[in-house]
Amino acid sequence: MDAASSLPIGKRLTFRILLTTLIGLALTLMAIGYTLLLSWQLEGGAAAINEAGSLRVRSYRLAMVLEHVSSTTAQDELDQFNSTLSDLQLGDPKRPLFLPATAGIRAQMQLVQQDWKTRMQVFAIQAQNELDVTSRQQALKNYSDALPSFVESINKLVSLVEVELSEKTTWLRLCQTILIFMSLAASIALLYLLYLWIVGPVTRMQAGIARMRKDDLSVRLPIETEDEFGVLAQAFNQMADRVQTVHRTLEVRVLQKTAKLQEQNQEISTLYEVAAFLAGPHAIEELCRGFLHRIMQRIKAEGGTVRILDNHSDNLHITVHEGISEKMVEEEHCIKTADCLCGAAVSQGIILVRDFRQMDTQKRYRCAEEGFFSIAVFQILAREQVIGSFSLHFTHERVISSEERRLLETLGKNLGVAIENQRLIAKEKEFAVSQERNLLAQGLHDSIAQGLNFLNLQVQMLEDSLSRNNLQEVSDIAPLLRAGVEESYEDVRELLLNFRTRLQDSNLESEMRNVLSKFQRQTGVHAVIEFIGSGAPLAPEQQLQVLFILQEALSNVRKHAQASEVKVRVENERDFKLIITDDGQGFTMESAEQKGDAHVGLHIMRERAVRLSAQFEILSIPGQGSTISLHLLRQERLVA
Repeated sequence: MDAASSLPIGKRLTFRILLTTLIGLALTLMAIGYTLLLSWQLEGGAAAINEAGSLRVRSYRLAMVLEHVSSTTAQDELDQFNSTLSDLQLGDPKRPLFLPATAGIRAQMQLVQQDWKTRMQVFAIQAQNELDVTSRQQALKNYSDALPSFVESINKLVSLVEVELSEKTTWLRLCQTILIFMSLAASIALLYLLYLWIVGPVTRMQAGIARMRKDDLSVRLPIETEDEFGVLAQAFNQMADRVQTVHRTLEVRVLQKTAKLQEQNQEISTLYEVAAFLAGPHAIEELCRGFLHRIMQRIKAEGGTVRILDNHSDNLHITVHEGISEKMVEEEHCIKTADCLCGAAVSQGIILVRDFRQMDTQKRYRCAEEGFFSIAVFQILAREQVIGSFSLHFTHERVISSEERRLLETLGKNLGVAIENQRLIAKEKEFAVSQERNLLAQGLHDSIAQGLNFLNLQVQMLEDSLSRNNLQEVSDIAPLLRAGVEESYEDVRELLLNFRTRLQDSNLESEMRNVLSKFQRQTGVHAVIEFIGSGAPLAPEQQLQVLFILQEALSNVRKHAQASEVKVRVENERDFKLIITDDGQGFTMESAEQKGDAHVGLHIMRERAVRLSAQFEILSIPGQGSTISLHLLRQERLVA
């Protein structure tokens, strides 16, 4: 409910206007009603004067009728006279007709009526009914003698009525004059009240608004009434106070908002800077050191540490530190998760200490002994798992705001993700090295190991021939030893060449041409390569596996196929295909499987195809050569 509707009804402007209107209307209606009453009374009195005047005429006419006309006509005149006299006495509101109700007029009317009944009517009836002429003449004479006094009595009645009507006429004119003056006074009063109650307050309100529009915020309206305009003036003053207060504090609030915006910009800048650093290819120790250095600069800390959790032993190890003495590092380089504040933060969450003097004095805090006044410890999280903590040390009382706390929590998660990524990269590298070592071992077993085993048998046979002094066998074994050594030497050179192969500028076509050219120079086998299609290049890791498969296939051709020509076809459309065909002696898959380790190269190519998630097929017919095909589907291709 607003203030205007809560005002008492007696103080409301609408009530006062309604009351004034009702009072003016009541007075006007009373004045008009009184003038109507006076007009009605004047009309009835005028009719009474006319009727009284007609009595005089009828009294003279009755005398003439009694003297010359028949008794029937005389009786009619008597009846009309009595009727007129009765109307005067009783009145007739329909006409209207009535005598004024004053005592003098009523008394005079009684005299006229009594004189008529006791004298005049008696004389007239005697003159009408007497048969004797003398008696009739005497009755007429008595009527005629009494007539002047009777008429005079009627005239007196008429005079009294005229005087009364003259007074009422004067009152009527006076009332009309008063009504005119009342109308003028009511109009003036109404105009004054309208100005006092409405026009004046509205004018002052407009003036106040105009001054406020001109930035005069000191303007205030006087509260002169307790009505709606008083409430409105009070609300205007309150609004002016609020606007003036807001205007005074606007600059301060702008500065506060600007400072807050600058803080938020600094937080975003810090978050971006640290995130960009953590996204780089850095070792874990370098990540932690760069992270701690940037955080200390942003929070203005005098010291700090980053500790990594060892899940197997539940120990926290200091990875990097800054602003911390070597003595403290020596004592706390390895702590349990329940030890001290840095250890407790791993299990309990964020720990903030504003003043070490307020902590438990029975416990020993190395940070306080170092001269630090306050500390903040946050968790390092990766995949919602705690992998460590980082601490910030201050030599003064430091309150970490909610914005800074949120920023440090976010950065702790970013550091955890970066550390976890580096661990995954290290594991991936370790796995890749392990796989390459496995392939290297298989290659050595397929080539060098087999050759050394052959040389070992030949050396044993040579020793046996020498012990028996059988020079013929020695001369037969010596060429075999030379051929075995040369073959082993070629195998070693080929393995070294294959495992040193690297893609230059991710150009698979040029590298494949180089590999084929070296194969042709070393073996003398004619080799051709054909490239079809203009698809996107393969990702570097896929290109390298394709190159290794080509090298392994050419190695198998050199060792086993005894071919005179090799054809290589590369189709690079949405799918990628590699087809290697030779015209060698061929083989059957059953014989290859029976030889087992003698054909490790086939297994190596299959493993590399599995790495690519590609389809690998070998088609070989004895005496008709072999065909090796690699098919990499479009959905398995990686973006280069």
